[in-house]
Amino acid sequence: MEHLSPSRRYAILGTGAIGGYYGACLQQGGCDVHFLARSDYDHIRTHGLQVDSPDGGFTLPSVQVYASVDHMPRCDVIVVALKTTQNHFLETLLPPLLTAESTVLLLQNGLDVEVHVADLVGDRRRVMGGLCFICSNKVGPGHIQHLDYKAIAIGEYAQNYAPAGISDELEAIAQDFEAVGIPIIRADDLLRARWKKLLWNIPFNGLSVILNATTDQMIHHPEARQLSEDLIDEVRAIAAAYDRVIDDHDVDKMLADTETMKPYRTSMKLDFEHQREMEVDAIFGNPLKAAKLKGIPTPKLEALYQQLTFLNQIHSRSDG
Repeated sequence: MEHLSPSRRYAILGTGAIGGYYGACLQQGGCDVHFLARSDYDHIRTHGLQVDSPDGGFTLPSVQVYASVDHMPRCDVIVVALKTTQNHFLETLLPPLLTAESTVLLLQNGLDVEVHVADLVGDRRRVMGGLCFICSNKVGPGHIQHLDYKAIAIGEYAQNYAPAGISDELEAIAQDFEAVGIPIIRADDLLRARWKKLLWNIPFNGLSVILNATTDQMIHHPEARQLSEDLIDEVRAIAAAYDRVIDDHDVDKMLADTETMKPYRTSMKLDFEHQREMEVDAIFGNPLKAAKLKGIPTPKLEALYQQLTFLNQIHSRSDG
C-alpha cells in the first residue's frame, strides 16, 4: 500500500460500518483523518479502531476522535457517512467543519440526498455523492467487519443533477482513496450513478427485510430473484424517464456480482433487527415520487414502499 504525505484533511461524520472502514483505511495510509463518534466515543478514544477484512485486517490504536464537532478542526473534505435518517443533524454538524472551499462527500444511499446539503454549504463549496459497493458491518464498539467489495462511485453534484464531469477536486479525492487501496469509479453523471445503485438497493435492501433473507438466499431462490428483477425493471423505467438509460450489461453485472457475493445481511435488515429507523424515504419514497411525476407505473415498488413504511412506524425506535 502506498502511504501518503498528509495534505488533505478529512472529517468522518459517522464512524460505523462505512465511515469507520473508509476513514480507517485513509488514516492507515497516512491521511490526516478526524472522526466524529457518539456512542463509541469513549471506546475509540481508549482503544482506537479495529478493522477485520479479507484484504488484511488492522488496528489503529490511536485515532483523532471527537464526541462533538465543536472540538474538531475545519477540514478540506467532510465525509458524511451517517444514515440519511440523520441528515437533519447536518445543519448543526457541518458549519463548524467548513473552510471557504471545503468539499462535502456524501457516502449515502438513496435519491436527492445532495440537494439539501448543497443549500446548506453554499455555492462556493462542492458537494459530491459517493455510492459504496461494499459489504461491511459494525460488529462492536470501534470494530468494523469488512466482508467483500469496497469500490466507491463518486460524482459531483450540480444544480438539478446536471452532469458535472470530473473536476480536479474529484480527481484529487479519488487519488487519495486509490492510494490506500479503495477502487474509485469516477462518475461524470451523479444522477445516473445514483439510479444504478438503486438497482441493487431497492430490491435487495427492501426484500431482505420483507422476506427476512440474506443476499444469497434471495439471489438463488427463483421467485425471490424474479421479484428482484421485476423491481429492477421498474427502477430502470423511472431512470429512463429522466434520461438516464441503464443498459442490460450493467444489470447483468450487478446480478452476477450478487451471485458471487458472500452471504450478507444488508444494512437495512440490520437496522430493522435492531429496531432502528430504516432509510425508507431516501431509498424508496423519493424514487417513487420521481416515478409518479413522470407517470411511470411501479406497482411492486409502491407495494414494497408501503410495507416498509408500515414496519418502520411500528418497529423503529430512536437510537439516541
